[in-house]
Amino acid sequence: MRTFGLLLILTAGSAYAGEYAVLASGSRLHVDRHETDGAKVRLYQDTSFVEMDAAAVLEYEKDGRVAAPSVAIPAAPAPAAEVVVSPALSAGELADRAADKYGLPRHLVRSVMAAESGFQPLAVSPKGAIGLMQLMPGTAADLGADPYDPAQNVDAGTRYLRDLLTKYDGGLRHALAAYNAGPAAVDRYNGVPPYRETVNYVVRIENAFKKASGGTL
Repeated sequence: MRTFGLLLILTAGSAYAGEYAVLASGSRLHVDRHETDGAKVRLYQDTSFVEMDAAAVLEYEKDGRVAAPSVAIPAAPAPAAEVVVSPALSAGELADRAADKYGLPRHLVRSVMAAESGFQPLAVSPKGAIGLMQLMPGTAADLGADPYDPAQNVDAGTRYLRDLLTKYDGGLRHALAAYNAGPAAVDRYNGVPPYRETVNYVVRIENAFKKASGGTL
């Protein structure tokens, strides 16, 4: 949008040094500042930004912490346009590339990404899951991936999903439940655990995948 250049000049003096954008999905994104232009909002981190519908953000919370002089984990590179995570690849394209690499249906990986992060690279869940396919830090470490790097995040998340499908002999519901609640919970209940969040998660992704592709693995 051409108005954003002018908007940046007009709002630069009043932008927060740091804040949290609380999304309708429940995730909280830590950003330097935000700028709203009609129905769209840009969430800035360093010199890059994520653009999304303004209605997707419920509120903004000031970050009262004092920034440290250095950080152990590099900040996530944010996109140059809505759900664009690199100059060449969008979030959906990263999903497709990872799906092809690990032999999974593209619509399945896209459905998981939509449910996990809404295709937003900076999404952080209340439990601490990071990025497009919402990897927990421990899971990302086990997979040898930097969860703040969109390409690594999506690749590792898709590889993890593939491994879960292998573990459960292609059982989609079991694999999705394990992705959400962990394999230990699925093994304990010998199926989808009776957690409302997990049951809703499995049904939502299964329905979206079936609608998009017919649901054949």
